[in-house]
Amino acid sequence: MDISPESEDDPFEDQRDRTGNAMRRLFSEYGRPNSGKAAVGVVASIFSRLLDLLPPLLLGVAIDSVFLNEREFSLWLVPDAWLPNEPAGQFWLVSGMIAFSFGLAAAFHWTRNWGFNAFAQRIQHSVRTDTYDKMQRLNMGFFADKQTGELMSILSNDVNRLEKFLNDGLNSLFRLVVMVVGIGGILAYYNWQLALVALLPVPLIVGFTYVFIRTIQPKYARVRSSVGQVNSRLENNLGGIQVIKSSNTEGYESERVEDASGEYLDANWDAIRTRIRFFPGLRLLSGFGFAVTFVVGGLWVFGDSPPGPLTGELSVGTFVVFILYTQRFIWPVAQFGQIINMYQRAYASAERVFGLMDEPDSVEEVEGAEDLVVEQGAVEYDNVTFGYGEDTVLEDVSLRADGGETVAVVGPTGAGKSTLLKLLLRLYDADEGSVRVDGTDIREVTLSSLRRKIGYVSQETFLFQGTVRENIAYGRLGGDEPPSDEEIEEAARAAEAHGFVQELPDGYGTTVGERGVKLSGGQRQRIAVARAFLRDPEILVLDEATSDVDTETEMLIQRSLDRLTEDRTTFVIAHRLSTVRDADEIVVLEDGRVVERGDHEDLVSRDGLYAKLWGVQAGEIEGLPEDFVQRAKRRRAEPDTDD
Repeated sequence: MDISPESEDDPFEDQRDRTGNAMRRLFSEYGRPNSGKAAVGVVASIFSRLLDLLPPLLLGVAIDSVFLNEREFSLWLVPDAWLPNEPAGQFWLVSGMIAFSFGLAAAFHWTRNWGFNAFAQRIQHSVRTDTYDKMQRLNMGFFADKQTGELMSILSNDVNRLEKFLNDGLNSLFRLVVMVVGIGGILAYYNWQLALVALLPVPLIVGFTYVFIRTIQPKYARVRSSVGQVNSRLENNLGGIQVIKSSNTEGYESERVEDASGEYLDANWDAIRTRIRFFPGLRLLSGFGFAVTFVVGGLWVFGDSPPGPLTGELSVGTFVVFILYTQRFIWPVAQFGQIINMYQRAYASAERVFGLMDEPDSVEEVEGAEDLVVEQGAVEYDNVTFGYGEDTVLEDVSLRADGGETVAVVGPTGAGKSTLLKLLLRLYDADEGSVRVDGTDIREVTLSSLRRKIGYVSQETFLFQGTVRENIAYGRLGGDEPPSDEEIEEAARAAEAHGFVQELPDGYGTTVGERGVKLSGGQRQRIAVARAFLRDPEILVLDEATSDVDTETEMLIQRSLDRLTEDRTTFVIAHRLSTVRDADEIVVLEDGRVVERGDHEDLVSRDGLYAKLWGVQAGEIEGLPEDFVQRAKRRRAEPDTDD
């Protein structure tokens, strides 16, 4: 399957299009603060590479002056008075200088590696943490459009690819520059005519590389996109492995993984084909320069006169220096293709990283926002309208909960119940209208202070990999002082969790596993309630907190929730209407609108939507009107935009 970088299959196309020059931005924003370490690497690289060039020079001097005695013994930058006159002394001096150059070069190589590695590692760390920090501050709509595997691909693969270029790529680049400039300068100094012959392939290499860059860049963008798709498929399947096994769909999922991996194979193999044609061609051009230099220099040394239009003399030592340097010239030039290859891969990754960093956040703090101060805990929705894109979920909703009251929000699936309470947490912002706490618009206060005042317990309890103690303590990690062990146990007792925690192998130190898989659903839910107890919020949101457990566990959780909701403003979403019949007010939503409100007895007596829902749960299905049944069928046939 052919997927171009502009294909709709690329989930980060919009982000990549607005990044500008991603690599320039990388060096500007992250390279500059670490420029000292880069400078150490650059300076050490220059000296180490220059020292690498010294042994062939000394060998050429030894051949002409010590072994063949064709010229006087002399060394660059060393006064003749300091040099020995006897061949034996000259031999040992050259030998000592060669050994010293290797030793000093090794020290500079270590310094070079330290500098470039420190530079790359610190940038890698900063980019990854900044990208994650930006990602976790985005609104929930962004995560609805992106899969976890795609985001993990950016935080892991793309950031690591940047580090590889900043370390290996830049290291090789400076090696190439120093070696090419240094070798070119030395060859020109010794014999500029033969130097021109040796450097003949350079213009061809430059042109060949330019074509490679233009060809490979879009292919690497396609590779990065397909990697994210493979990661997403694998992450989804591993997370749902129990469903796959119980549904006997291993073959189907294997085919889907094969399709995603096949798309990556096609994209990567397309880039590989371009790459494997380029590198041998580059080596061929470099080898051509070496062969021509050997032939011309050999004829020059052994012939009676210089070949062709060349003039002057060429000593054996100089010829050996040319051969050694031309051979050394081939590998750095051939490595130029590897550097370009790493650069193009890094560029594609940088586009994705900065595209994510530049993702606009529709939930932002206003300038000068102050911390929310809750006195009574009164919450008011004033003519609130909200939709996901073009799908309106809530329309002109108004309701109020006075401080300490419990308001239940009920209604059919997709009525907008969860969305309504997500607006209170500012996981989204209302399109129209406002939400206020004690008369203060929540858009005028800091996000952190707002969310510190609200406790949230959902149906889908998420526990982090770690211990029971750490998961309960998570309720107080948002800027407050870490809780003591006594406070954690007190919260667990209040949530009816202390008893089962004590029976675990290591008590509060028991590891719960990824997403809490080592605990039952009811145990996970009670840990979540304990987390809310520990947080002790002024406002509480319970989103289907007991709907996914058995009746006995529901009784235990409900007991703890009753204690938790005492004397604090509480919003409860429930499908099991029996759990909210004692609420101070019940608000009934249908198709994003408030259609009824009142207490349980009042709503049942009206014989409206609430009474019909109550009748369904009471088993009185036969007496339901046909229009209610038809509306239920239509709702089940429509996509649920509430989540």
